[in-house]
Amino acid sequence: MKAAYYVSKEKFEVRDVEPPKPAPGEVAIQVAYCGICGTDLHIFHGKMDARVRPPQVIGHEMSGTVAELGEGVTGWNIGAPVVVRPLDWCGECPACQAGHSHICMNLKFMGIDSVGAFQGRWNVKARTLYKVPEGLSLRTAALIEPLAVACHDVRTAELKQGEFALVMGGGPIGILIALVARAAGAQVLISEINPYRIDFARKAGFDVVNPQEQDLIEAVNAATGGAGADVVFEVTASEYGAKIMTELVRTRGRIVAVGIYSQPPQVNLHRFFWRELRLFGARLYEAEDYEKGLALAGTLGVEPLITAVFELYDIQKAFESLNGNATTMKTMIKCS
Repeated sequence: MKAAYYVSKEKFEVRDVEPPKPAPGEVAIQVAYCGICGTDLHIFHGKMDARVRPPQVIGHEMSGTVAELGEGVTGWNIGAPVVVRPLDWCGECPACQAGHSHICMNLKFMGIDSVGAFQGRWNVKARTLYKVPEGLSLRTAALIEPLAVACHDVRTAELKQGEFALVMGGGPIGILIALVARAAGAQVLISEINPYRIDFARKAGFDVVNPQEQDLIEAVNAATGGAGADVVFEVTASEYGAKIMTELVRTRGRIVAVGIYSQPPQVNLHRFFWRELRLFGARLYEAEDYEKGLALAGTLGVEPLITAVFELYDIQKAFESLNGNATTMKTMIKCS
């Protein structure tokens, strides 16, 4: 089979390798598609070598079919379409014992801390598998991982029907949050500065404000009768986003920190006191978020997010095409 190895900064090698047999408790997946996410790009740019330890196969936003069952695995049939929740938790730490295995204190993220899915066949623990619903293509199913992120964010926000949600950032995760929030019955406004993403969001039926051209606080107040948003999803991980998010939310409103900040940002804590605001951290996803994503994927209209598909042997070109590219959303690698 073919496997794409990240070998050094901005360099992949596609190699012919013998597929390993699945260990007891594992399932071998014939990988169909695997998406490129922001973390994969960080790896490609050499920023995570201490964690990834090249040469290594990376990738985790995937779909495929069951190819072989390891000893002791039951409940799965050869050929079943599946996706993987790429989390390997210990089950013993305080977080796991409290029922929060998705933020296990010893968590290994598959495709980063261990071998990933940019290959023809991938062995994973059976407990990580989820069946793809009938009628959902494997191409679309490869979006389930980021869609589950969005489902977790919206669930964490305790978003209710009829509420007003502001999504700061119109990239793939921001658009998916907006889609899930709209499906939950919320009125959604997106803040974005990239012209391509603004156009993409508007074509998806969302109102969009460009804060470089229009005052975002005034726009939110105008849309909410001066009250502010019920929920703000901060997806930009920008200094601007952290600074302004407290000005955009109503009294006793909620802010969900989605973006990953490399440095601690300046946040107006006085505003939390003054308006009794709540701030939620949202990391990864739980089993129910994967189940929700699988249930929603066929009706949300997520397919247009896939703006490019490359063959596995062209993975180097795929990653290079994303360098400084402001006119793409989700790039997929066809692995089999």
